[in-house]
Amino acid sequence: MTLYDLLKPLFFEIDAETAHGLGHRLLEAIQGTPLERVVADRYTVVDPRLRVETLGCAFPNPIGVAAGFDKNATAPAALAALGFGHVEVGGVTAEPQAGNPRPRLFRLPDNDALINRMGFNNDGADVVGERLAEADCRVPIGVNIGKSKSTPNEDAEEDYLYTFERVGAGEYFVVNVSSPNTPGLRELQQRDRLESILGTLADAGADPLLVKLSPDLTEAAVEDALGVVEDLDLDGVIATNTTTGRPPWLRGEHADETGGLSGKPIEDESTQLIRFIAERTEKPVVGVGGVTDAEGAYEKIRAGASLVQLYTGLVYEGPSIARDINRGLLERLERDGIDSIEDAVGADL
Repeated sequence: MTLYDLLKPLFFEIDAETAHGLGHRLLEAIQGTPLERVVADRYTVVDPRLRVETLGCAFPNPIGVAAGFDKNATAPAALAALGFGHVEVGGVTAEPQAGNPRPRLFRLPDNDALINRMGFNNDGADVVGERLAEADCRVPIGVNIGKSKSTPNEDAEEDYLYTFERVGAGEYFVVNVSSPNTPGLRELQQRDRLESILGTLADAGADPLLVKLSPDLTEAAVEDALGVVEDLDLDGVIATNTTTGRPPWLRGEHADETGGLSGKPIEDESTQLIRFIAERTEKPVVGVGGVTDAEGAYEKIRAGASLVQLYTGLVYEGPSIARDINRGLLERLERDGIDSIEDAVGADL
């Protein structure tokens, strides 16, 4: 029984967004203080077998925080102290945005899931860019870039470019055209629009540059997106974002809320898409969707993911999740006679 196990029922009595805000403020409070080192000593697993070199960066372990948790880059060092090997901040938009009206984040505890319709609420590229320029973080920081809600799709290229030019202190950059919570955004996954946006950013020097795909794309649409990645010689793919789908066995009073579904219900679908992508490209794949334990992370790695990210799992499993997963990954490497995580990537292909 951990402290989080004891506190979790109290957190879950509070609405999901308020609880997230409280947790985030705790992280901000320890960041840059001696307590950050105490936390890091408790939660960080240091082992060369976990090290991954990809996207031009050295990741101390493959487990990272997915975009959406630290939207405004206010706590990346504290999250690193929890044992994560990278932190992806954002989504960041050119303009500050309040996002959609509350309530907009819902727990489905029977399914270890969340539904969100946040709407890219963030402080805007100018403010987030200043924080990134001053960030002192022991692990790579990626930046997830979205489109401002007020910007029409025909002007999307300039909107993404403005944001990139202000958040350029990140170690890698992700174009988000797959969130279901900005009207019309997913239309930008069409090949001609995607090619134009990614090409604009590549020409501006965004490097490494990845694209984040929706689990709701058809196989043909995924192959189109991969064609753009190959044609523009981009650096990788993130699979996947949240889904608008609702499995019939989803339970809970909020199961019918609109928004993107994340967590356990999309774990298998995400892993299948990772395998589908990894079989068709040599580019690195970052796997995200439903990871709560070492077995789920290991399945994604063996399916072709070089790195694995999580968000919903942190809500349900608590601050020890990265440590527990990394320890479990080492156990699985030993069990399977594999020397390192890098050697396990794509082992099932």
